[in-house]
Amino acid sequence: MSVLEDIISGVREDLHERRLRVGDAAIRARAQAAPPARDAFAALGGHNDQAQRDQVLHVISEVKRRSPSKGALADIPEPAVLARQYRDGGASVISVLTEQRRFGGSLADFDAVRAAVETPLLRKDFTVDPYQIYEARAHGADLVLLIVAALDDEQLGSFLDLTHDLGMNALVETHTPGEVERALRVGARIIGVNVRNLKTLDVDRETFARLSGNIPDSVVMVAESGIRSSEDVGLYGSQGADAVLVGEALVKDNDPLTALRSFIEAGSAAKPPRGR
Repeated sequence: MSVLEDIISGVREDLHERRLRVGDAAIRARAQAAPPARDAFAALGGHNDQAQRDQVLHVISEVKRRSPSKGALADIPEPAVLARQYRDGGASVISVLTEQRRFGGSLADFDAVRAAVETPLLRKDFTVDPYQIYEARAHGADLVLLIVAALDDEQLGSFLDLTHDLGMNALVETHTPGEVERALRVGARIIGVNVRNLKTLDVDRETFARLSGNIPDSVVMVAESGIRSSEDVGLYGSQGADAVLVGEALVKDNDPLTALRSFIEAGSAAKPPRGR
């Protein structure tokens, strides 16, 4: 069993327990009654003109307690405090891990962050059931994660459609050229390239450069994983990333606000003209 398969097995077990507490009809009703989602596509530069997209590298800053590869990363007693630092540092989107077994996250963390900031929020989890998409919207999510490697084509397309029907956007995560092709085929507007192979947890930072040329300018392109410093952000920016998703490097920094600002500055300065 791969790491990804093992994580998903646990996700399904935990989902079953939540479903017993809040049934499908109830979670759909809560999702429909939630305030309208914020436009994460626009927040990441998706509606901006060519010149503005060239100029700014956006950062998705993550509230992340643990990781399968590194174990415990940071004690985060008050996720809301960290989220406000991210907001003040210029984060375009804030990501909150809600997977518990491997990442130490929870919907309680998500709720605390949602109550603290108006910044668009990504519910970061392993989406394998429509229930989780309704659940994300019910808790105020604006963006959900869809991992291509975890879904077949029918699921990927229907999950993306449901996300859009609920007024949200999806970060569609890829790791191979074939996965990028599948994401584009279903109409993904925000595509992440994860340089970490979720089946083995190995990191190859050259993955982003290999895949970025396959993603058209109309799509917001997000570089994920492998970020240790401003230099790494600058490298992804120079390779055409519109945004980067950063968790570990920020939660382990004693001054995440300043670190975030340095990432935005380095990435924006390195961005080349569009038209890859």
